[in-house]
Amino acid sequence: MFKRKIYDDIRHWKEYANGTSALLLEGARRVGKSTIVQEFARNEYRSYILIDFSLVSDEFKEIFLDTRNNLDEFFMYLSATYRTTLYNRESLIIFDEVQLFPPARQLIKQLVLDGRYDYIETGSLISIKENVSQILIPSEEESLHMHPMDFEEFLWAIGEEQLASLIRVCFDQKSPLPDDLHRRSMRLWREYMLVGGMPQAVDAYVKERDFLKVDRVKKKILKLYRDDIEKYGGTASKRIKAIFDAMPGQLSKHEKKLVYTEVSAGARSRDFATAFTWLGEAAMVNLCTLSTDPSLGLALSENETSVKCYCADTGLLSAMAFPSTRGVIADTYRQVLLGNVGVNEGMLVENAVAQQLVAQGHRLFFYSNTSKKREERMEIDFLLVRSFEDAAMKPRISPVEVKSGRTYSLVSLGKFKKKFGKKVGTEFVVHPKSLTVDGNRVFIPLYMAHML
Repeated sequence: MFKRKIYDDIRHWKEYANGTSALLLEGARRVGKSTIVQEFARNEYRSYILIDFSLVSDEFKEIFLDTRNNLDEFFMYLSATYRTTLYNRESLIIFDEVQLFPPARQLIKQLVLDGRYDYIETGSLISIKENVSQILIPSEEESLHMHPMDFEEFLWAIGEEQLASLIRVCFDQKSPLPDDLHRRSMRLWREYMLVGGMPQAVDAYVKERDFLKVDRVKKKILKLYRDDIEKYGGTASKRIKAIFDAMPGQLSKHEKKLVYTEVSAGARSRDFATAFTWLGEAAMVNLCTLSTDPSLGLALSENETSVKCYCADTGLLSAMAFPSTRGVIADTYRQVLLGNVGVNEGMLVENAVAQQLVAQGHRLFFYSNTSKKREERMEIDFLLVRSFEDAAMKPRISPVEVKSGRTYSLVSLGKFKKKFGKKVGTEFVVHPKSLTVDGNRVFIPLYMAHML
């Protein structure tokens, strides 16, 4: 069982909700939802029942529906079926894979109002239309989104807790790590880009440190995702799959905005709107949309027709991008571990930074100006809203530039500051080198991206 940050968020829900709401834990397949909820139930409750709707019988579903209007009978049936005693305000009932049986989700309203027990639902593809079209979504339901492990959680998993703590302290103090620890942290960051944050892949790596075996785990997850697209994508499944499979090629280019005609000949943006929505709701990708006039309300100037599409997990992206035969994958991964940008490490780096930002709760936006005038042309990888010391800690826009190499240009940052002036707060450059500060521009190493 790996330590996950979301555990504390679930505990916070239990304390403040105190039975007045149920918790829906959403996320992509295989991010560890069921595992973390069971661990939480064992630690925080006197007893619990986990109903896995991918395993229950048709008879169970029938009795579930037949008894839902008599909760005394309903709870007696659950207790007998799972051989578990339920205690008033000390027990948790888990609806696992609730998307497979939507009536259970609708019952949450009645169960919460009853007030005897706490309830957590877990689900993937939970917002896909066919999973909600026949039910009334309960207002008594709160939601948390679970993502693949970020870099700090990866460090915890591989036994580098002390290094993870030092990285956090150094970021807060704006001081660099000693050179030897910086090199070690960069090596671990590159391992993370290849392994990724899917718990099964991390577990395989922790046990054997064999990238080929890790890759097999990732390939199985990718097959699961493609099968889900075929099963649940409906009439848009071909476009959904086209976008998903086009990610490595698109991200390997300097211009990372998705070009629809490169995905499908003659394609138009509106043809792909449903596909993007589906992939986002399935949490298979992290979408980064254009903000045409950056302000504290980045979504106010959002242009959804201009989008960058990142894989939700960089380890899965590496499995999609690189050949999987033993000799080839060993050499390719070795080059990445050595920091050889010849294998297009930049694709992995930017995707991994996007993954860290999403894991911290940021919605992704970027800025781009394709003016014919050279002095106006610029592109900023990510835009964040952060408090700014020089403005009495009031929020400002923080532009974030991601660099995979040790030599680079920062022309766009200068243009951005000149254009938007006082709207701009701390500027961040995320790069392979140590932490340095130059006025309001902070250069942080890649392994600190999760601190933003």
